[in-house]
Amino acid sequence: MSEPLLLLSRDRDVATLTFNDSDRLNAMTRAMGEAFAAQIAELSRDASLRALVLTGAGRAFSAGGDLDMIDERARDGRAGRRAENRGTMRAFYGLFLTLRELPCPTLAAINGAAIGAGFCVALACDVRIASETAKLGLNFTALGLHPGMGATWTLPRLVGPAHAAELLYSSRTLTGSEAAAISLVNRAVPRDEVLPVSQDLAASFAANAPLANRGVKRALAHSPTATLDQQLDLEAEIQADTFATEDAQEGLAAVRAKRPPHFTGR
Repeated sequence: MSEPLLLLSRDRDVATLTFNDSDRLNAMTRAMGEAFAAQIAELSRDASLRALVLTGAGRAFSAGGDLDMIDERARDGRAGRRAENRGTMRAFYGLFLTLRELPCPTLAAINGAAIGAGFCVALACDVRIASETAKLGLNFTALGLHPGMGATWTLPRLVGPAHAAELLYSSRTLTGSEAAAISLVNRAVPRDEVLPVSQDLAASFAANAPLANRGVKRALAHSPTATLDQQLDLEAEIQADTFATEDAQEGLAAVRAKRPPHFTGR
């Protein structure tokens, strides 16, 4: 019996989801995408989940799109099936980018190489912790391809238009340490510390009020296209919702009692 393409583990309120095709460096296949989208949908319905860590088995986070799939798309392109390729790739992006719909904070624990579409999935997370020596890059143009999987949307928002242009035009590969220097990842740490550091950070997120954190995620997603007044309106709306929660009462009681709060998500 073949190994599952994804592994899910749970430590109280924090889940760790692992790409599990190490023989192929966790390549992004259609089968992987379908399994991923199904798992994210299930996790999205879990109100007890407070943070998700995403990582890869073996020596890579994900080496990118499956070469057999890319070759098939190139054959279709040469045969004039442009519309089919457009529809196929748009649907393929959507499978992995369901990650952005998860209402709780997400962290990418980039244990090794994260290239092309694989790195785009890491960029879709809220936070990234990378191995100092991990190879990270968006190599689309080096393959003769336009970037996909949200690369041209996500990258400028993380590192600014100038860095984004340089990385996308050049297909240059960075180390985790170089990526941290331009805030492409939040932090670069030794390889054997990537997963524990990510899980500890996820646990620190999970220790705070989950409804408030879900509101933060909603507001951050809204912010790039909002005016200040629109963002203030949304903040007031979400803050009013949290004022009515038991967790707000608990947070205030904990401050007064000088003790850690115990949030229940209600």
